[in-house]
Amino acid sequence: MTALDLSSPVAVVGTGTMGQGIAQVALVAGHPVRLYDAVPHRAREAAAAIGARLDRLVEKGRLTAADRDAARARLRPADDLAELADCALVVEAVLERLDVKQELFRSLEEVVSPDCLLATNTSSLSVTAIGGALSHPGRFVGLHFFNPAPLLPLVEVVSGFATDVTSATRAYETARAWGKTPVACADTPGFIVNRIARPFYAEAFAVYEAQAADPATIDAVLRESGGFRMGAFELTDLIGQDVNESVTHSVWQSFFQDVRFTPSLAQRRLVESGRLGRKTGLGWYDHRDGAERPEPHTAEKQQPPAYVVAEGDLGPASELLAMIREAGIEVREEDEDNGTRLVLPGGGQLALADGQTSVEFRDVVYFDLALDYRRATRIALSACQDTGARTVSEATGLFQALGKDVSLIGDVPGMIVARTVARIIDLAHDAVAKGVATEEDVDTAMRLGVNYPLGPFEWSRRLGRTWACSVLDDLHQRDPSGRYAPSLALYRHSFATEKREGAS
Repeated sequence: MTALDLSSPVAVVGTGTMGQGIAQVALVAGHPVRLYDAVPHRAREAAAAIGARLDRLVEKGRLTAADRDAARARLRPADDLAELADCALVVEAVLERLDVKQELFRSLEEVVSPDCLLATNTSSLSVTAIGGALSHPGRFVGLHFFNPAPLLPLVEVVSGFATDVTSATRAYETARAWGKTPVACADTPGFIVNRIARPFYAEAFAVYEAQAADPATIDAVLRESGGFRMGAFELTDLIGQDVNESVTHSVWQSFFQDVRFTPSLAQRRLVESGRLGRKTGLGWYDHRDGAERPEPHTAEKQQPPAYVVAEGDLGPASELLAMIREAGIEVREEDEDNGTRLVLPGGGQLALADGQTSVEFRDVVYFDLALDYRRATRIALSACQDTGARTVSEATGLFQALGKDVSLIGDVPGMIVARTVARIIDLAHDAVAKGVATEEDVDTAMRLGVNYPLGPFEWSRRLGRTWACSVLDDLHQRDPSGRYAPSLALYRHSFATEKREGAS
């Protein structure tokens, strides 16, 4: 099954931001495009707005004037659904309400030809449920574009329970012909990206609710240590707190209030107060003109230790040993079974975040996971009230000697980056095991859909196949609510690895 022929008209119903973006993508690809909106004159206004964007593409040298003029000639607003009768594909981008979408597609089914492909751009509703209103749901599919649709490459091609393979394949190939990167997924709450991305927000909010760190510090650690493009607080301010919380709530409800997807009370209060982010001027941050952006907590300069004793290879942080030597600090190595820590001159210990807390051990400082310890510009350290001042000072000075800013946070298990990455890896394994998508498509979706520095399975291979399960096991012991319980898929993955290694 091949992509739609470029001579085939494509219709977009709903002319808001997403509708206009999808229409522009189809138009630039070469299709005749029909625009329809239930609100009078809205389609004509959208056509004018798309024309203006085409003008800007010409000004930037991304489109020739001739191609712009040809595209404008192919764009036509429609005053009635009947004008979409000759379309080979209709993409819906209307209000996120099941009844509204079902009614629309019932009406479309009476107008278009039997072989017309019908698609929804829903981000939170069930494709199966929307298609359930149709007489012929086999031709119905999800085409979930990401905003802004003309710029972001990812399209999730979602097969509902009744979607024919031929329909899904045609939608997939059409998206690829439009210059997009499609990924195939089953109809599950949140699809790929909005399902697997929930911990990125949830764990940042949980650290904040535990009063372990402020939003600016958490965001800085996620960016400068974790390698994420934006932190959770600044990103949700950009998305809109109401929009982000609505998606979280929808996924949580769709999974029958599964504790792994529980919404944040702090975010709920933010939405209730009308602090929705950039669009209202206030969110987690103050975005009003002249407002100063809060700085992350950064520790004052401390003296580095003269030496450290390495017990074990530090696992995912093993690169630190070479970096410490390069900084002129002596590393004394001792063979220790299961050892993954540094002993400081004062007797205190420095250990990679593993889901445990400093209060459980004598004089321990934890340091957070980093995407790349050499390239990271900030490292988070956590300690409890009983941790010795000398241990905190020596740990701080050590990382400062490596050229890192240091953020001291409260004694929370898994810290910031480690707990976030462990949960993302777990949800990814769970999704693949349940047939939502392939490992390759999950990694592609998370890199392109939300700009993660690595896909979850790439991260899992880099950190070691048992790492995430071990961290989550530790977290689950400290919070047995079920939120951190490793999925059966992750347990199987980890156990199979350990069994193979034990037999070798």
